[in-house]
Amino acid sequence: MATTPLAQEKVWFEKPMYDKAECLHFERLAKVDSIATFATTSGSSPEYGSRIVVLEKENQELKNIVAELKSIVGRLDERVKILEDRPPGIDPMRIAICPAKPPSPTPPKPTAKDDDDDDVDLFGSESEGEDEEAAKVREERLAAYAAKKSKKPALIAKSNIILDVKPWDDETDMKAMETEVRKIETEGLLWGAAKLVPLAYGIHKLQISSVVEDEKVSVDWLTEQIEAIEDYVQSVDIAAFNKI
Repeated sequence: MATTPLAQEKVWFEKPMYDKAECLHFERLAKVDSIATFATTSGSSPEYGSRIVVLEKENQELKNIVAELKSIVGRLDERVKILEDRPPGIDPMRIAICPAKPPSPTPPKPTAKDDDDDDVDLFGSESEGEDEEAAKVREERLAAYAAKKSKKPALIAKSNIILDVKPWDDETDMKAMETEVRKIETEGLLWGAAKLVPLAYGIHKLQISSVVEDEKVSVDWLTEQIEAIEDYVQSVDIAAFNKI
């Protein structure tokens, strides 16, 4: 059966697409004409007409940006939905951050050779091989160390004591009182410098320093010895007490 050349043309099947394109073309022309007409009738200059065209272009760009943002929000919604669909009790951030724990390797099975090594006593061989001469040397070294340590002089604890010795009145001979105080002597006692410190109404007190060994001289004993000088001394106070 013969076909006409017109039946072989595809333009008839694509006519709706062509019609749509032609419609869009005329719509754009009409929009440009309307803008030009508005600019002419309103007395605006061509500059305002071009400005309107620029604003329409910017408006279209904003629409494109809004469409892109909507697409991004849609993808985020899908991700949130996936995270919300996870089983309860599981932290999605931990799943994303912490990798899965690798399986622990299976320890190798002990061989017959390893069993033989376990039976070896490494420390026993050393103690058993120690002879009498090595033990004798060790004992001699220990004895020498103990003897050296015993000869080391022990640290003697000492204290620096400053005493305030008060007289009866202003007529007391302070020089004589200091002499009587210094007459107190015993092992572990050493007198130091002394000076007169004014009290009141012309009365002075004798402030004298001393160094004592704590194990040999007590503070109470020293105070009692000074107060025993009743002709000159009324009382004794401790002004300072420091360990040396």
